[in-house]
Amino acid sequence: MLSRIVNPVAQWRAAHDLVAILVARRQLTWELAKRELTEKHAGQAIGAIWTIAHPLIMMLVYVFLFAVVFQAKIETKGLPVPLDFTVYILAGLVPWLVFQESMNKGATAITGNATLVKQVVFPVEILPAKVVLATVLTHVIFAILLIAYVLFRFRELPWTYALIPVLMFFQMLAMAGIAYAVAAAACYIRDLKELVTVFALVNLYLMPAFYLPEWVPEVIRPILYINPFSYMIWCYQDVFFFGSIAHPWAWLVFPLCSIIALLAGYRIFGRLKHHFGSVL
Repeated sequence: MLSRIVNPVAQWRAAHDLVAILVARRQLTWELAKRELTEKHAGQAIGAIWTIAHPLIMMLVYVFLFAVVFQAKIETKGLPVPLDFTVYILAGLVPWLVFQESMNKGATAITGNATLVKQVVFPVEILPAKVVLATVLTHVIFAILLIAYVLFRFRELPWTYALIPVLMFFQMLAMAGIAYAVAAAACYIRDLKELVTVFALVNLYLMPAFYLPEWVPEVIRPILYINPFSYMIWCYQDVFFFGSIAHPWAWLVFPLCSIIALLAGYRIFGRLKHHFGSVL
């Protein structure tokens, strides 16, 4: 089984099948993604606005803690510091909050829709995809808010902001791959959602989102470079904060890891999906 999962030919064939399914069922995927944004807070006073309000409050708390209370300042060796520490924090925090949301919801994408999964004609591939699509819409909103803050505070945008769609595209690939993997695995490991939640919290501090790598003691600094999510954060910091390609290696590692995550994640999903009905 493992050899089939890592087989590159099989992975590309699986990816082709996934694209074909999502294109053919694009209307259904879009409708389910819109429902994903609204159904969680249905009946509440401000409804789907809580989808934005919750992570926005978290971001404001982190900014207040690090930029106001601790008054941390960015001082880099040989790199320009064009913007403030608030932008530095949000450049790393926004993509990770979106990523962890897709992982958390992906863990219940199949187990939380057992009735649909047990229908023979229903394409289960849509369920993780609609989760990712919903979080991408949230990501776009937060990116617009961050852009608006930079424009208001500094009156101009660095040229690197033109690369935002590129980063979002590769992040979407990575989120989709991990969502497919955890969605499938959660059918067999029912505690996986709790493990994903703990990982998302811990990993926030294992990436250079609130600090520079130089601030970390050398003995544990390799953890940052082993962590594949650090490269995503560095790419976003280059775009939003540095305004230049300050971490060129990250622009190689992040897209490569995103593609690998998508191919491997969906391949795992494809191998396990035939047994979903019997384990739910």
